[in-house]
Amino acid sequence: MKPADLPPQLHLDGALQGDALLAAVRAIAQGPLAAQAEAIDRVGYYPRAELQQLGAVGAMGVHLDSTAGPADYGVAIRAMAEVSRVCGATGFMLWCQAVCGLYLQQSGNPALMGEVLQRHASGVGLGGTALSNPMKSYAQIEALLLKATPVDGGYLVNGTLPWVSNLGPDHYCGAVAAIAQPEGSAPRELMFLLRCGAPGVEMRECPSFSGMEGTGTYALRLKDHFVGTDNTIADPTRPTIARIRAAFVMLQCGMAVGITQGAIDSMWAVEAQLGHVNQFLEDRPDALQAELDALTARVMRLAETPFDTRTDFFVDVLDARAHGAELCLRAAQSALMHQGARGYLMSSDVQRRVRESHFVAIVTPAIKHLRKEIARLSTEEMPA
Repeated sequence: MKPADLPPQLHLDGALQGDALLAAVRAIAQGPLAAQAEAIDRVGYYPRAELQQLGAVGAMGVHLDSTAGPADYGVAIRAMAEVSRVCGATGFMLWCQAVCGLYLQQSGNPALMGEVLQRHASGVGLGGTALSNPMKSYAQIEALLLKATPVDGGYLVNGTLPWVSNLGPDHYCGAVAAIAQPEGSAPRELMFLLRCGAPGVEMRECPSFSGMEGTGTYALRLKDHFVGTDNTIADPTRPTIARIRAAFVMLQCGMAVGITQGAIDSMWAVEAQLGHVNQFLEDRPDALQAELDALTARVMRLAETPFDTRTDFFVDVLDARAHGAELCLRAAQSALMHQGARGYLMSSDVQRRVRESHFVAIVTPAIKHLRKEIARLSTEEMPA
């Protein structure tokens, strides 16, 4: 299935744009979302209502081409940063929602680009991404866990995915399965929309995490799950992955920027009381802010051309993502040092951000994955 030549007819009635959208997102993040941040982290509250408020103002569709205007990845990343500044878990779910919308729009499949995409972009429909395993597979880190067998009218898919986020009984996600091929044939994959409530799909609870308890993360077990044309995102998959991979990774920078900013905020919050002794710490808030501002400006430049498929561009995106994860770790750690004992309380925003920063560092693509890919792609680009 090839992407459509005509622009999709995505209508985002009532959705805001630019600064107005960011102001609306900030109000939601610092109001109703902030009130639930501890419950999301500690109790496992899934913020469906707060996510749908974000969708209603346009935060889930601003990166998609629509009748309201062209896609704006810069605003999408900044909106994700506003959310992550308050709650990293919800920022992560906003990323899940964003990339799932990306898959739908890039599918070129009329069955996925009409009402399904419309509901998704407005937050009425909620979904995630099951591409952690495929991304690792393409980087030769692990094998594909889902297998697709051709049958009349589509495929039967079997296998288990251990962790997929932003899910619920009425949710869905983008997934990839290896298609059974004749011996000696080149590998080929199927990318499809996996609906959690469909026949042959079982959701299983995951063990407790140190953070991200409220992210709707489940294991998915597929047994003879049928995938037909209506739910096909790409077949074959690799050309689509090559086209969207930079956008996929780039959007994650919003999480790192937001959590880092939240950590810097908490340093300034104790400066009046503890600045006389905190001045002897490394990674002071003014230095971290300057580094974050420079990284944000770099990401905004990359966001101008999210579908640039050049290898050197993708290396730049990977490097910015790695820098964001490393800066996030440093800022969260420094915030804990700045706050002292009060930052060591389990109820502290600082303690939560330390764990959120760890997540940014290990979520696919993790820092080690990013460095591996940068090394591989840089070597391929070197002249013989």
